[in-house]
Amino acid sequence: MFREETDQLADRDIDKLSKRITRLKSLARKYKRSEVIQNALLDISNIAASAKRADDFYSGVQRNLNKLLPADNFFIALLNSNTNELNVPFFIDEKDPHPSQLFPSEKISNALYSGLTGYVFRQQQALLCDNDKFNQLIAAKEIVSRGSTCHQWLGVPIFSGGQTIGVLAVQSYNPEISYGDIELELITFISQHVSGVIERVQYQHNLETAIEHRTKELSLAYDKLKQEVNERRRAEHLQKSLFEIAELSNSNIDDTVFYTELHRVISHLLPANNCYIGLLDDSGRYLNFPFYVSQLNTDIPSIRPLADGLVEFILKHKKPILLEKSDIKALIDAKQLYAIAPQLNHTDTINQWIGVPLFIQGVVKGALTIYSFSASHTYQEKDLGLLTFVSQHIATAIERKLSAESLKQSYEQLEEKVAQRTRALAMLNQDLEKEISQRRKVEQQLVHDACHDILTGLPNRARFMERLGQAVKHVRRHGLDRFALLFIDLDRFKLINDTLGHLQGDRFLIETARRLNLCIRDNDTLARIGGDEFVILLDSIHDSNDAIEVAERILGKLSIPYQLAQQSFTSGASIGIAFSGQNNNDTSESLLKDADTAMYQAKSNGKGCYVVSDNRTRGKQAHDITLELELREALVNKSLALQYFPIMTLDSQEILAYEPRLYWQHEQLGKLKQAQLSNIAEHCNLTKELDLYLFEQLNLDYPQLVTLSGPIQLHLHVSSRHLKHKHAVRKLKNRLKQSCSKPEMIWMFFNEKAFVQDTESHINAFEMLHKLGINLGLHAYGSAHSALSSLSFLPLSGLKLDPSYISHLSHPQHQKLLTAHQLAANALDLKIFVQGVKTEVQHQQLLNLGFHQGQGLALGKSIDSKTLPQTKRESDSLYA
Repeated sequence: MFREETDQLADRDIDKLSKRITRLKSLARKYKRSEVIQNALLDISNIAASAKRADDFYSGVQRNLNKLLPADNFFIALLNSNTNELNVPFFIDEKDPHPSQLFPSEKISNALYSGLTGYVFRQQQALLCDNDKFNQLIAAKEIVSRGSTCHQWLGVPIFSGGQTIGVLAVQSYNPEISYGDIELELITFISQHVSGVIERVQYQHNLETAIEHRTKELSLAYDKLKQEVNERRRAEHLQKSLFEIAELSNSNIDDTVFYTELHRVISHLLPANNCYIGLLDDSGRYLNFPFYVSQLNTDIPSIRPLADGLVEFILKHKKPILLEKSDIKALIDAKQLYAIAPQLNHTDTINQWIGVPLFIQGVVKGALTIYSFSASHTYQEKDLGLLTFVSQHIATAIERKLSAESLKQSYEQLEEKVAQRTRALAMLNQDLEKEISQRRKVEQQLVHDACHDILTGLPNRARFMERLGQAVKHVRRHGLDRFALLFIDLDRFKLINDTLGHLQGDRFLIETARRLNLCIRDNDTLARIGGDEFVILLDSIHDSNDAIEVAERILGKLSIPYQLAQQSFTSGASIGIAFSGQNNNDTSESLLKDADTAMYQAKSNGKGCYVVSDNRTRGKQAHDITLELELREALVNKSLALQYFPIMTLDSQEILAYEPRLYWQHEQLGKLKQAQLSNIAEHCNLTKELDLYLFEQLNLDYPQLVTLSGPIQLHLHVSSRHLKHKHAVRKLKNRLKQSCSKPEMIWMFFNEKAFVQDTESHINAFEMLHKLGINLGLHAYGSAHSALSSLSFLPLSGLKLDPSYISHLSHPQHQKLLTAHQLAANALDLKIFVQGVKTEVQHQQLLNLGFHQGQGLALGKSIDSKTLPQTKRESDSLYA
């Protein structure tokens, strides 16, 4: 027994020793790996200290990293802090070339940002990516596939001062080479040390580049400074010469001394032993030589007519010219010199010749010439430029000299002209006073026009807002005073313009302004701020009844018929009233807005009335704005659903078609039907978007609807706003082309009232839509009483009677009118549908009158899109 216990103790000791040996071996491997990492980091630091170029350092990093893990496919991406773009200073890969070659038509930075490198840079976290992870990132649209497909990709961000400055990445194309947490930890550890070394290498590289650049700049600056010194000395010498020329032009000396001094100045700048000046006389046909000097001591040439000598050559070409002896000979041989006057040719001994035109009063009036006989005195292009520059000042000096001579002659003539001009000015002064008076009247008229409406003569918006602002300030200073603001919108103004023309519309506005003026006091302000919008400021009222009394007076005046285009025309107005003192923060803009809101409330109440602004109207406006925003959000979130109402035969009650209508299950307001949605959309200009949403939802529901009822016709009620512009019609056509239903199965109905108001747009659009093969019709027919003749030339297939007819079926006259509509539709080969059949009695009456198709509560039940069979929606891709 004792032996067994001893054996058990020995076995336990052996197990402990085995575990200790295993742990020691593991620690030895860790120390060995740490030693390799440490050596690699030391090598990287040594490379950073010894590398002369950044490329040498990056290559060293790759070599040392390859000792620790497979890094045959390795690159470094760094952020340029100046341009905020990623670049790739080092890249090595078994399959792909450098990104600049792989994506030649795209910026490297954009390519990097869109791939895995940009993902690591944005997330600021290391990423070990295999094919599954890669596909997940692409599906999430986090990255775009870049480069060849690899087995694994490992990238870590490079940090500096808490900011990501780049990405260090390796990848494996061989499935046998895989990375794990150890490699991830190792490359992360390496990147922390590499970031500091990269900064030092980059700093060293930038420092060397800056030193080299600065050395070049200093060298260039020295050369430039040396050149500037020489140029400045030359400029000072030139400036002194120009100063002397300017003094000569202002000196009172005779011509001989003047030109001699000019020659002396020229001689200081360049050799001028042979020099002369030739000038044209006043007629421009003769040359004289006020100055001439020559080493040959020849006489000064006398005045001669223009010929074809060297001076004439300069006058002809109007530019400085430097001629060699060979050039002069070539011109003579070409008959461009001395062909007309060969006796003037004395150029045999001339070696070089310079001629510069003299511009006097902007016209070439002469030439300055220097020449040499010896090859030891040569001129260069810079001498030509210098003489050209000096010649401008010489020409100015000559011009002043000539002007001084003519000035004396002109002085006497000037005195006589002054006397004549004084007499003329006295007469002109009288005319000027008249013109000033006329201009003052024009200025007064312009000031008036800037503040008043041209048509009615009333103050305009700017003038009215100024007056309203003064009234607001007055009320703030005098708390007991009150005023009222009336916002007036005329009814039927657009109809007058459209039917009677703009001229009659203008007469209507002028007459309206006259009537409104009769309703107010002299201290009140009436203004026109828009097409048919007027505002009135009632100053110093006692209570609200004063404003209400004026509003009722205005409604009475405007209800009197107008005589326009030899016919009587009745109008009206909607008035919004706002009072001062209801809010301590009232401003001119807020009061006008309150009155405007109240006016729109009056229009909603049926026009021809007034509404006083209060907290309720302001609250309704806020509610309307909130409802508009919620509707826009509901369209985006697809929160609106469809309900399908059947159109049936009245005798057999067979379903002919379905009319889809939108509804919205609002959290607070409950179910909002199509009519309410259309009213909201009309106020916030979302009518077209609502229709397009209906098309989209209909496409989604159509496969389920076909499954339930089979292929069936659809009656779509569409807003006429789609027909106002070609772009909107084109968009509507495109949406119809994308429909799941066949064109012949679609009926598209437009409101008759909208058709009457804009017949031309409907006719043009109907022609375009009819070509698609769909059926067109008018709904609410009979509400606007369109002419039957207008239906005869339209590509219509059917009419839907206005529901108001059904409400009065018991009236004999209405029955006759319904029969007339039916006969007219049959004559024009149009199908006629009855809307609003609510009771079985109405159903039977319509059958007795001979109607065959209709819709309403008494004819079938509607289908909610939410109750349709749940099948795969094939049309989802149309609106993905």
